[in-house]
Amino acid sequence: MNNDAIRLRSVSRRFGSGDGAVTALDRVSLSFPAGTFTAVMGPSGSGKSTLLQCAAGLDRPTSGSVTVGGTELTTLSETRLTLLRRRRIGFVFQAFNLLPSLTAQQNVALPLRLAGRRPSAARVREVLTQVGLGERARHRPSELSGGQQQRVALARALITRPEVLFGDEPTGALDTRTGREVLALLRGMVDGEGQTVIMVTHDPVAASCADRVVFLVDGRVGGELAGAGAEAIAARMTGLESPESVESPEDVPC
Repeated sequence: MNNDAIRLRSVSRRFGSGDGAVTALDRVSLSFPAGTFTAVMGPSGSGKSTLLQCAAGLDRPTSGSVTVGGTELTTLSETRLTLLRRRRIGFVFQAFNLLPSLTAQQNVALPLRLAGRRPSAARVREVLTQVGLGERARHRPSELSGGQQQRVALARALITRPEVLFGDEPTGALDTRTGREVLALLRGMVDGEGQTVIMVTHDPVAASCADRVVFLVDGRVGGELAGAGAEAIAARMTGLESPESVESPEDVPC
């Protein structure tokens, strides 16, 4: 029985044509098992964000196949692809992307409203409590810290009970302590609720919270590490890019 939440088979993504064409992904094949936490790392321009966008149905590959829970994305119409993203995929980005005029609970309910569904007040409270903001439901973004705003964004991504949660540098705008709190939340969702998380990051400490780290180099898979600490991940990254660009952080618990 296939237990993959996401599968990519020989996925390529090219931009432009002729001599000016750029290959962002080059025949990438990867599987992301359900209920696991995967970090994606690589030097700048290695194809990390393009991989996330193709895997999440935000962009269509030039060739190859992408399946989400057995559903082939590359053959879906734009309408059906939009519906699948709304119902089965969640997103958390470095920018919180909250509407400043809405309260936390209104921001969380927004994806359901945009999909034409009536949000349950109990479900909104449930996800806000899940991220530790049950008492801040009526606060607007300006009344919340950066870490709290990212927690609202995380609750907003979880409101639809997505099969897969994608994060694009979700701790990139946070200080170290707050970033670790958000990573601990993600780790807890994987361990306690079987959530599937795929996170693009440049931070070896963030990546060390994942079950495995996939490395991309020039649009191709450049190896993996499973259960590695931050120092081992940083050492692998050092081999992929210039030595002075990567620090060797201490391992920290997630």
